[in-house]
Amino acid sequence: MADIMSPEQRSERMSRIHAQHTRPELLLRHALHARGLRYRMHVTGLPGRPDLVFPRYGAVVFVHGCFWHQHTNCKVAKIPRSNTTFWEEKFARNVQRDQSNVRQLRALGWRVAVAWECQICNKAALCRTLDRIERFVRGTRSA
Repeated sequence: MADIMSPEQRSERMSRIHAQHTRPELLLRHALHARGLRYRMHVTGLPGRPDLVFPRYGAVVFVHGCFWHQHTNCKVAKIPRSNTTFWEEKFARNVQRDQSNVRQLRALGWRVAVAWECQICNKAALCRTLDRIERFVRGTRSA
């Protein structure tokens, strides 16, 4: 199926997608802050620049978009029907980079968790994710 947008329109739309301060990230950040957890954001000295860094607890949290990071078994993580080879390669590189960043962070002594966009999108899912991330950060249970 052909793209309904011209290459210029598609480029314009894709350029508006940001890596930081996304809606899921903001929702999670505000809720964790309200629970008394303090963090640093997007620490450039760490592999992958984790979205949330909790130095006091030795923990980091990535907030991944299901589409861009290919969340397994998620309905949002579909490969576009046009230019599939490009997208398959792009997503494979993203997933490989994510795995490499997690390995490097663990080697540096950090505990790593991932919060997925679909786990933050509605109130019920957000509450479950908040509980899981808070337990992880405070060291009660791994995520």
